[in-house]
Amino acid sequence: MKWIILLIAGIFEISWAVGLKFSHGFSILIPSVITVICMILSFYFLALALKSLPLGTAYAIWTGIGTLGTVIFGIILFKEPITAMRLLCIGLILSGITGLKLITH
Repeated sequence: MKWIILLIAGIFEISWAVGLKFSHGFSILIPSVITVICMILSFYFLALALKSLPLGTAYAIWTGIGTLGTVIFGIILFKEPITAMRLLCIGLILSGITGLKLITH
């Protein structure tokens, strides 16, 4: 359950980062409100996960999920470039997240 809570926190992390792009620097109301709500929920679920997970592991996985998700959404929604180097870096982040999860009970 603690990993699902951390995953939810990561999904809200992705949501607020993407929402920030759509808010155009908090100049558009609806995306701005959604972004702030997602920020609050992301921190809330991270705080819940930290009750039972080590700080370094939880934080690294949370930011890793956010990084992976925002790169993927950047490619899909904003036509950001897909290069071999970007894919390699994404793979390294994913293997780091996987490794941290596997060594943490």
